[in-house]
Amino acid sequence: MSPHDTHEVFNQTPPFGDVSLVETNQPLLDALKAAGVDPEAEELIAFGAAWGSAERIDLGRLANENPPKLRTHDARGYRIDAVEFHPAYHVLMRASMEDGLHASTWDEPRSGTAHVARAARIYTAAGVESGHICPITMTHAAAAALAASPQRLAEWLPKIRSRAYDSRFIPFWEKSAVTLGMGMTEKQGGTDVRANTTQAVSKAGDEYALTGHKWFMSAPMCDAFLMLAQAPGGLTCFLVPRFRPDGSLNALRLQRLKDKLGNRSNASSEVEFHEAFAWRIGEEGRGVRTIIEMVQLTRLDCAVASAGLVRMGLALAIHHAQHRSVFQKKLIDQPTMGMVLADLALESEAMTALGLRAAHSFDLQGTDDHEAAYARLVTPAAKFGICKAAPGLLYEAMECLGGNGYVEESALPRLYREAPVNAIWEGSGNVIALDILRAETREPEVATAVLEHLMADIRDLPGASEAARDLVMALHSPEAEARARFIAERLFLLAATAALAQSAPSEITEAYALTRLATPSRMIGANDLGQAVNPLLERALVAI
Repeated sequence: MSPHDTHEVFNQTPPFGDVSLVETNQPLLDALKAAGVDPEAEELIAFGAAWGSAERIDLGRLANENPPKLRTHDARGYRIDAVEFHPAYHVLMRASMEDGLHASTWDEPRSGTAHVARAARIYTAAGVESGHICPITMTHAAAAALAASPQRLAEWLPKIRSRAYDSRFIPFWEKSAVTLGMGMTEKQGGTDVRANTTQAVSKAGDEYALTGHKWFMSAPMCDAFLMLAQAPGGLTCFLVPRFRPDGSLNALRLQRLKDKLGNRSNASSEVEFHEAFAWRIGEEGRGVRTIIEMVQLTRLDCAVASAGLVRMGLALAIHHAQHRSVFQKKLIDQPTMGMVLADLALESEAMTALGLRAAHSFDLQGTDDHEAAYARLVTPAAKFGICKAAPGLLYEAMECLGGNGYVEESALPRLYREAPVNAIWEGSGNVIALDILRAETREPEVATAVLEHLMADIRDLPGASEAARDLVMALHSPEAEARARFIAERLFLLAATAALAQSAPSEITEAYALTRLATPSRMIGANDLGQAVNPLLERALVAI
């Protein structure tokens, strides 16, 4: 030992990496099986190995430590409104697009389980680096809105379907592939998009000029953006490209990039329009209806990605507990830590099962009215419950590592900062809860059918019938709007229990019902999980 060495370093957890994130995730494998998906046939095992590599995980770190930069002008003084990204971001985008995360459900012919297979990929990749998933999600969802204008869909869909990644800042028709973003909210309205003041003036056919602003425009280096603006016929949806049809730069003036809590690798901007060129999508005055299918798809991704964040947090906590010794015993063998990890694993299992079950309903909704109703009603409930729980669960995972989890060398601070955005994006808690309430009161027969279908598999589980009764009573209460969050939470818990019943061992489903439905959930680690503790830990283990 040299004079400057004071000690030997030992009892430290080895780096997390070079692990197959799908093959080692038994709850995910079971949820895929329940949906009829063969992970090998869908190449999900190879996907999980690629995204679990030490190199890919480090690219996520680099992309977040080197956030994008805004360049409003070039060296000659010309306005360019460009955003520059670290090379790591481009590598991640290329990998995701090569695997079709942005477009696989739009392929022809489409697999009957395309949404489930894609959800498993989003879930896995989000745990490694979630910021770049934003343009991936928006590109995928935008095609649903473009369907309201068949000409634009025909023009853009081939480049949306492309498995290439083309980051060049040139007109879309010169590119091998495109990405699409969105900008809905404004300073004065926020969630209330009907209060938007951006004006759209008709020029010729479906061509308009937009003048106004957007408070949030995500991923501003996309090739075009779906926007809402006030046309003569009312609030209308538009597609605004970065370049005009004559090849000149469109009049989107980026004011600044948002300095966000998390989501650091992804750019979010404020933008002003000065008679910006736009194509109308759908009819005037039907802007909200035009984007509703896109909203459903993005909400599904929010739920699935948040479940992926929680799974990664659990994997890091389990990995640490497997290697760290305290009081002459591995943490994983300490009863108190075992209870915490098992409780985290229970939440993660429920989120994983529900996220993939919701994705499965999108695969079936075209031919099954019940599944279409499930997608409409349960998807926002899944987003509500999963996304709102994720930050607290990731904090608990962080605490499992102690101080090592709190410092930036750990991935957990990034996961923790990332988690709130999915609860806010595409409708924060109150918005989602009220959307669920409106859907249930607008189509009471459909809501009743969905609830009865959920109850079919779980009626005899502890607390299920009482939870369903409480939900129905709240719906018919004079104070239903004030109880909207209660209704959303009950629906989420019932749906999560039903999803677990289809994919998890019975003792795990029963433990979830007993500790989440029959009684209010206690602090993580304080719930009595009975005989489910060991199965939960065994299914959560990640061997490296």
